[in-house]
Amino acid sequence: MADTKQLYQEVILDHNRKPRNWGTLADATHKAEGLNPLCGDHIHLTVKLTDDVVDAIGFQGESCAICKASASMMTTVVKGRTRGDAEQLVQEFRDMATGKLDLRQPHHLGRLTVFSGVRDLPTRVKCAILPWHTLHAAFDSIETTSTEAEDDPMHAPIGGSA
Repeated sequence: MADTKQLYQEVILDHNRKPRNWGTLADATHKAEGLNPLCGDHIHLTVKLTDDVVDAIGFQGESCAICKASASMMTTVVKGRTRGDAEQLVQEFRDMATGKLDLRQPHHLGRLTVFSGVRDLPTRVKCAILPWHTLHAAFDSIETTSTEAEDDPMHAPIGGSA
């Protein structure tokens, strides 16, 4: 357990200090703005889909370390994947962060499981989920999304799941 927490902290700090895919794409085909009013996270996500594959992705904004690290890792993991595969990761990440995914069962999260401990920090779950929720919004051409009210990813279904 201590090793998992240490790894979590190291990953968060590394991706917060040196976020991957930081910036916006001038030739983006999809974009969305994500807001977490509780924490103050505010990110802009741009995606370039080519033949239904995430060809390029970038993000920027003001956010806490957990949100920035989650966005950084998300962008590295979804780049090169199909939209469908990326959406599957959105759902699995959300389920992992909220404690609904049994990590002993098959999943596609790989190194993203470093965020599994966030489920024990209820006030930080929305911070970790915001980039993923924003990616889902971008894919669906929703300009702005939030982690509050009817847009709350903790309670609103993503895709066809409940």
